[in-house]
Amino acid sequence: MKIEGQVRIPSGCAIAAVISKEGNRMSGEMIANSMKPMHDRSNGLGGGFAGYGIYPEYRDFYALHLFYNSRSTRKDCEVFLKERFEIVKSEILPTRKIPAITDEPVIWRYFVAPLQSVLTSMQLDEKEFVARTVMKINTDMPGAYVFSSGKNMGTFKAVGFPEDVGVFYRLDEYEGYSWTAHGRYPTNTPGWWGGAHPFTLLDYSIVHNGEISSYDANRRFIEMFGYKCTLQTDTEVITYIMDYLIRVQGLTLNEAASVIAAPFWSTIEAKTDEADKQKHLFLRTAFSNLLITGPFSIVFGFNGGMMALNDRLKLRSMVVGEKDDKVFIASEEAAIRVMEPDAQNIFAPAGGEPVIVKVKDGAF
Repeated sequence: MKIEGQVRIPSGCAIAAVISKEGNRMSGEMIANSMKPMHDRSNGLGGGFAGYGIYPEYRDFYALHLFYNSRSTRKDCEVFLKERFEIVKSEILPTRKIPAITDEPVIWRYFVAPLQSVLTSMQLDEKEFVARTVMKINTDMPGAYVFSSGKNMGTFKAVGFPEDVGVFYRLDEYEGYSWTAHGRYPTNTPGWWGGAHPFTLLDYSIVHNGEISSYDANRRFIEMFGYKCTLQTDTEVITYIMDYLIRVQGLTLNEAASVIAAPFWSTIEAKTDEADKQKHLFLRTAFSNLLITGPFSIVFGFNGGMMALNDRLKLRSMVVGEKDDKVFIASEEAAIRVMEPDAQNIFAPAGGEPVIVKVKDGAF
């Protein structure tokens, strides 16, 4: 058996995604099955999924998914949570015991609402409050990791091949209007439960194929604004960058894409639309430390939509297809064909050009 570090597959990792523009809910079994033809892009050191619209009965509450290394760690963390949140439901996250997934931590799920008295005393809006709470737990509570914290969405990840992770988390029992998936082939970082993709903060999630050569510069910049990279995987920083650009700075999806996959200076200078040129000059200058260099293809999920993006040189594969109200994204067309054999309009997005798909207003 190959051991991590003994072999390197530069184009490894698999990503897949599906979204219904009409907000129709789909079984998680579909996205889990899509990973099977891409099995060899992973090595069993991480797989995971994010589903949106999966908790309609608790849509107004933040769904916190946590890994704990022991029962005592869970009890300590719950004391902390009760000081900050009303916990409307607390339960072990349902799983299915299978031989392919071993050494699982204690996995718990909470549906919570921030206490208004705490929000008032801290003078924070609830999203900032939840984000800070996630950072505090992941930084200051050894053995406790929040790996999902959005409303009406959830992340499910583990050490294992993604198709096995889907069975383990019983994804066939969930339905969502949008799903993303990832199979890991870690090259520079350890394979462990918290380091599997997707990485999330609030309702934002990232699955990523590639490597971030600019990681240290990206991390140093983003940590100046209260984010902490604790999960030992470079991809984590992309999630925080997107949260900072969109939620904190108020950039649009297209503008955020133009920061992390910024056009070359020569491309900006060649623009004939002066207003467009000035906008790109501003973004490239103001957020220069958030340019992500190195090969990557990512799918960024959020409540109501998703965005697919390649690095500006397109050094990682990614294809898009559609059928009826659904849009499919994957590292390989074979994965799309598993989800929809009759998918049409298959194309490969250009480097640095985002593909943005949104659910129609009011559909979810």
